[in-house]
Amino acid sequence: MQAVVCHGPGDYRLETVPVPIRGTGELLVRVEAVGICASDLKCYHGATKFWGDADRPAWAETEVVPGHEFVGTVVEVDQQAREHWGVDVGDRVVSEQIVPCWTCRYCLRGQYWMCAVHNIFGFKRATPGAMSQFMRFPTGALVHKVSASIPPAHAAYAEPLSCALHAVERAGITFDDTVVVAGCGPIGLGMVAGARAKNPASVIALDMAPEKLVLAGECGADVLIDIRDGDAVERVLGLTDGYGCDVYLEGTGHPSAVLQGLTMLRKLGTYVEYGVFGSDVSVDWSIISDDKELDVLGAHLGPHCWPAAIRMIESGRLPMDKICSHQLPLSEFQRGLDLVASGTESVKVSLIP
Repeated sequence: MQAVVCHGPGDYRLETVPVPIRGTGELLVRVEAVGICASDLKCYHGATKFWGDADRPAWAETEVVPGHEFVGTVVEVDQQAREHWGVDVGDRVVSEQIVPCWTCRYCLRGQYWMCAVHNIFGFKRATPGAMSQFMRFPTGALVHKVSASIPPAHAAYAEPLSCALHAVERAGITFDDTVVVAGCGPIGLGMVAGARAKNPASVIALDMAPEKLVLAGECGADVLIDIRDGDAVERVLGLTDGYGCDVYLEGTGHPSAVLQGLTMLRKLGTYVEYGVFGSDVSVDWSIISDDKELDVLGAHLGPHCWPAAIRMIESGRLPMDKICSHQLPLSEFQRGLDLVASGTESVKVSLIP
């Protein structure tokens, strides 16, 4: 089969490799679409301290097929897998991006998304990803069915949307809250949609691309702020009687967005960080403690949010044709990476094997 293979930072190649062999209780899936994530791009460029493990390489392990947001059709299954996942040949499925070990401290406590082994599809040799024509779902994978009536690229968006919804869940949004979402890329748009579904008083979207702000409005944002047009912090303070927003959801991965959020939050506000950073971020932590006593939370992956994300996509409420802006053949993976890197020409780029 054809597959993109990682040989190190900046060295991804389209190669012919063997079709994966399905083991007992596993699935063999024909890949229909795979999205290119900002974390894929950071690994491609050799971003440092990825996922916080100083001992692992700064990019995906070599000889690994990238791709962790995907959808496919089951082509091989045995009875054990049928009983375990309730799927059969011909079913359209997605899998959560992590394949937990189910034996570490976190997995045994039900916190599988923080698994100590942390096998994520597309980053480790144990779990090759979806930039290929076929892939294998191990027995420990978390598998969900998806409607066959929606386009493949839309179905693959379940991964970033579930991540966005997890960040929203972490925020504990209430009806009276003013929620600010920083960044209107695939994650930020999902945050906007998820925050709006919580029915707060107001959802404010921040970005520097007018077309993405318009898209955020279609996803449920009440106020759209182009951060190039004046001081965004002052705008938010002006909209909140000088107090600041109640919740700030960071989805850009840009260092400047961190201080921006800490500054525009009210006292006792909630900051949720989802962005994956390519460099260190420095702020005066006294704003978190002595100045405002903020709740600062992280969010990782999309635990328990996949069914909601799939329902939201299948409902037709989101402008999916606009979110999923580019679909390219697998052979044009480099163009796809370049589109994501530009940050201005696309929203969600997917490869269609």
